[in-house]
Amino acid sequence: MSKEKARLGRGLDAIFGENVNSVLEDIQRGNSDLYVSAKTDIPLNEIRMNPYQPRQHFDEGKIEELAQSIREHGVFTPVLVRQGKHGYELIAGERRVRASRLAGRETIPAIIMTFNDDEMLEISLIENIQREDLNIIEEATAYSKMVQRFGYTQEDLAKRVGKSREHISNTLRLLRLPQVVQQMVSDNKLQMGHVRPLITLNDDKEIIEAAKKAVNLGLSVRAVEKMVKKPEDKEPKKEVSTDFSYARKLLESKVQSKVSIDDSKITIAYHGIADLNRILEALDVLEKED
Repeated sequence: MSKEKARLGRGLDAIFGENVNSVLEDIQRGNSDLYVSAKTDIPLNEIRMNPYQPRQHFDEGKIEELAQSIREHGVFTPVLVRQGKHGYELIAGERRVRASRLAGRETIPAIIMTFNDDEMLEISLIENIQREDLNIIEEATAYSKMVQRFGYTQEDLAKRVGKSREHISNTLRLLRLPQVVQQMVSDNKLQMGHVRPLITLNDDKEIIEAAKKAVNLGLSVRAVEKMVKKPEDKEPKKEVSTDFSYARKLLESKVQSKVSIDDSKITIAYHGIADLNRILEALDVLEKED
C-alpha cells in the first residue's frame, strides 16, 4: 500500500468512525480541531467552488431566503475550505457562499482544513449523501465516483455511506439510462420508481419514448411497470402429441440420450465428442474404417 493510501485510510477512519455530517458540524461550531489549521475571515472572491461537489441543483428561492438572513444577521456558521494554489477551495458550505455573494458581502468566516484530494472528494460526497441533499441521479453519480476513485465494492460503499447494498446497486443502475431520461429524474418529472423498470428495456429510443409517455400522461409507477412489462409467450407450450411421444421414446431407447421432437425438428442431446460418436454408432450412421 502506498504512503498516500495509508494516510488516506487512517485519516478517513478517524473521521468516519462517526456520522460525517455531525463531525463536520462539530468542526464548524468550534467543538473539534480535527484537521483544522486556521480559523479566519477570508475574501469571497478568493473561494473556488468545490470541484467534487456532487450537487448540481440549488433551490434559488432558498438561497435568496438565506441571503436575506445574512444581510440581517451575518453568517453564524463558518464554511470549510482548504488552501489552494490560487486562494481557497470550498469543502462545505456552498449555500452560504452563494447566499453571501448574493447578499453583497465581501468576506465570510471560514475554517481552513488540511484535507488532501482524496479526503476532500470522499468527505464532499458522503456529507451530501448523508444530508440527503442530492437527487437520485446526483446520488448515483456520487456513488460511481467513489467506486472509480477508491475501488470500493458495493458492499464497501454501503457501509461507508450508511445505505443498504441493494439501494447502492439499484441507484447505480440508473446511470445506464439515456442522458435525457436522467435529466427528467433530476428535474423531478420522474421518480426512481418510474425509471427503474425502464432499465429492463434494451433500446435507448424505446426507453426515451416510454419515459416521455410517462411524463406526458402523468403515469403512476404501477402504470409504468405495466407498460414496459414484457409480454408472456403468446401461446402456452403445447403438450407433445401422442405420436411425438411414441417416436421420442423409440429414439431415446435407441440412442440412450435425451430426445425432443416438435413439428419441424428432432433434437438429440449429447455431451462431448465421445458421446456424439456413441450416438452415431447407435444410429448406424458412423462410417466404419476398412
